[in-house]
Amino acid sequence: MDLNEKYMPVVETIQKAGGTPPPTTPTLVELIKEVIKEDEIDFILAFNEQKSQTMEQLKASTGLSEDEINAKVEVLAKRGVIFNQPNSKGMMVFRLLPLFNVGIFEYMFMKKLEITPETQRIAALFTKMFDEHRGLVKEHYEDVVKMVKNIPPIDRTVPYTTNQDSGQTISIEINQSLGEMEEVHMPFQDVKDIVAKFDDIAVGHCFCRHHKDVVGDPCKQTDSRENCFTFGKSARYTSAQGFSRMVTKEEALAILTKAEDDGLIHKAYHPGFNSTRDETSICSCCSCCCGNAHGMTIAGTANEAWFMAVVDTEKCVSCGTCAEKCGTQAMTQGEDGSPSLNKDLCIGCGVCAHFCPENAISLVQNRRIVYTTPPRPE
Repeated sequence: MDLNEKYMPVVETIQKAGGTPPPTTPTLVELIKEVIKEDEIDFILAFNEQKSQTMEQLKASTGLSEDEINAKVEVLAKRGVIFNQPNSKGMMVFRLLPLFNVGIFEYMFMKKLEITPETQRIAALFTKMFDEHRGLVKEHYEDVVKMVKNIPPIDRTVPYTTNQDSGQTISIEINQSLGEMEEVHMPFQDVKDIVAKFDDIAVGHCFCRHHKDVVGDPCKQTDSRENCFTFGKSARYTSAQGFSRMVTKEEALAILTKAEDDGLIHKAYHPGFNSTRDETSICSCCSCCCGNAHGMTIAGTANEAWFMAVVDTEKCVSCGTCAEKCGTQAMTQGEDGSPSLNKDLCIGCGVCAHFCPENAISLVQNRRIVYTTPPRPE
């Protein structure tokens, strides 16, 4: 058996770990060989039937002692391969992480990486795999678009709340009756309120922008890199493994304010894509690097949006700022200079309202799922 054949079961085991499993290609095999060392293969295969295990279960599935398991886990956790945190009952659980959403890729590029031949090689393999995936999507485009319409939202847009020039609060209209609101759980709609909920807050590098840095294609929208926040148990894990650093609430708010100055879109993530549960993380996303951005997504994505932008035509002076700042290309400027909104693309992020010099844009509640399909083949 050659080395590639030896790694195939490892590839299959990681693909079964959840997230977004990529197609099996020689590039994927090469990538897994970079991440998983040959002497770690058997340990990874122990997760083939059960991706989350207690220490006792791992001792039975691996045949290793507790000390041997802890030694393996310590190394693999620092690569974002194993998540080792106690469950709600306080019992330590070891979970094999997927390659994406959320797993090895995100944690690897969440920490500050030195640009070395090794990190450049791994980053290049990820890029090559992304390009191959785009090629497959183009071949099956119509089927992929149909599939996108059936996926759950993987993130939730958290809107801006203030206008930059005036400092005034952006008008946000909640249009449900009290009776309806009692039936629908409305998650926090201000990043300040989300930050206030948590005692443990960590910030790491935006993995999308950091990956682009390593391959020599830096972000064109911002020079900020520490924009990826984790909370609670996730913060304790990411900081313990060196993927992030713990910060105070004040530090977190300062970083989020800078993100708004740069027009980055706030996205919140919840366990199991369930926004009734507390947030695990927040990303502040640009439009040129983010893997879920309009025009950047490989296979499409879905976002939980709670609001939609509305322009007050009496106040609007047709300056074009909203169209220039819109990160989803939902807002465009017509021939007469007036703004036009594509409601299918608007995620209610409030970036346009934040930068509008006349404070002429408000947000109106309109809860829905916004689907972003991959770029149509030319």
